[in-house]
Amino acid sequence: MKRVAVIYGGWSSERDVSISSGTQMLRAAEAAGYDAVGIDAGRNLPAQLSEVKPDVVLNGLHGPWGEDGCVQGLLEIMDIPYSHSGVLASALAMDKLKSKAVYRSAGLPVAEDKRVTREEAAAAHALKPPYVVKPVAEGSSFGVLIVREGANSPPKELDAANWRYGDYLMAEEFIPGRELTVAVLGDRALAVTEITTLRDYYDFDAKYSAGGSHHVIPADLPEHVTRSAM
Repeated sequence: MKRVAVIYGGWSSERDVSISSGTQMLRAAEAAGYDAVGIDAGRNLPAQLSEVKPDVVLNGLHGPWGEDGCVQGLLEIMDIPYSHSGVLASALAMDKLKSKAVYRSAGLPVAEDKRVTREEAAAAHALKPPYVVKPVAEGSSFGVLIVREGANSPPKELDAANWRYGDYLMAEEFIPGRELTVAVLGDRALAVTEITTLRDYYDFDAKYSAGGSHHVIPADLPEHVTRSAM
């Protein structure tokens, strides 16, 4: 029987989300009849994997170190097959500025953006309001701040002593509209989903709290919008 290791947890800001994802992945692997083992990933992950000796790893880690090519590189070195994307794709996708450079090179329309340090973003408006400030390499909406039209100063949160989302940020033009997402499996786009929420935007609570958002599949859209999104 194949031994499957589900790695989750870790030490990023998305640890709690990862534990939830990993727990569900572990249950699914067990239900499918695999010899499944959960690993709460620590900085001694190589030793943890060597002890378990998995045939394959299901990666349930979120955020830096788990989605940015780091753990993928480790698994490549250890010659352990793993789920999800490889080192380069993971590194590019996790970095918002680098991924947008890829989109631009493919001719896709993207919002205006600017790379700034936290110090710069805290001292003066990075763009003309309204705009959004985002950590370059965080997920789950951690550290996302919306600067509304007419705001006199940058977000005060950027000066907070407990800021823990890195020193490099992306300021991005704020574009109001509907929240649409398209799942891709392999090289095939599956469907357009619309996500609605009563909150100001699709933030952490909207993503993970019970009843925080509503998903409509397929989204009720004009055909040309669906084609464009797909």
